Amino acid sequence: MTWVKICGITNLGDAHVAVEAGADALGFVFYEKSPRNIEPEVASKIVAELPSTVEKVGVFVDTPVETAMDILHRVGLTGMQWHLFRAHPLSSADGLKAYSFGSDAPKMYYCMPASWLLEDESRIPALAEDFEHLLDSVPAEARPGVADFFRTFFLDSGTPEQPGGTGKTFDWQEVLPLVESMKKNFNVVIAGGLNPANVPEAVRLLQPWGVDVSSGVEARPGKKDPHKVEAFIRAVRNQQRTA
Repeated sequence: MTWVKICGITNLGDAHVAVEAGADALGFVFYEKSPRNIEPEVASKIVAELPSTVEKVGVFVDTPVETAMDILHRVGLTGMQWHLFRAHPLSSADGLKAYSFGSDAPKMYYCMPASWLLEDESRIPALAEDFEHLLDSVPAEARPGVADFFRTFFLDSGTPEQPGGTGKTFDWQEVLPLVESMKKNFNVVIAGGLNPANVPEAVRLLQPWGVDVSSGVEARPGKKDPHKVEAFIRAVRNQQRTA
């Protein structure tokens, strides 16, 4: 079943709507430049009201690992999503390696612009090799907690100026061969410009592990439209049933 994440949650009402509609994960943006930015204290109160079966993912852009880890624990997040624009993925992964998560390891997601991979297709096997080497360097006793750190990538239409919530899609047909190549080593999540009307085609064409939406289900930046949230998740599930 396609994993569905509703991102940019800023209030408890929207969180409940997403959960009741069947979302697998909710995203909380900790990036001051975003209109969907949320303070850790507010996010913590929302997370405390959510069922344990739903992932609570913190979204970070150029955030020091120490700061992100502090937010993770203060809010009660179960996952961390890193937008990678100015740094190589290993820059955050290597810093996280120092933490002993044990059985409470958060899930890790890495988000990058599809355009970055389209510029040079050799980056895909290079990423796989880099992450494999990094995992090999983790002490054996710590591997159960970090093995999934290097498994899931989001492909987005973001830019350094606007990492997410652009409301723009990238060329799915053009990126199809890249997605197929990435699937050999990674879980692939499609993001960027998705909405209830176009997500069935994204799922049909790319057959991703997951989809992520923010602006496509909003009434305005930072406020979800309940009908759009429900329609988006219903569209994903309906497409799966007809596949």
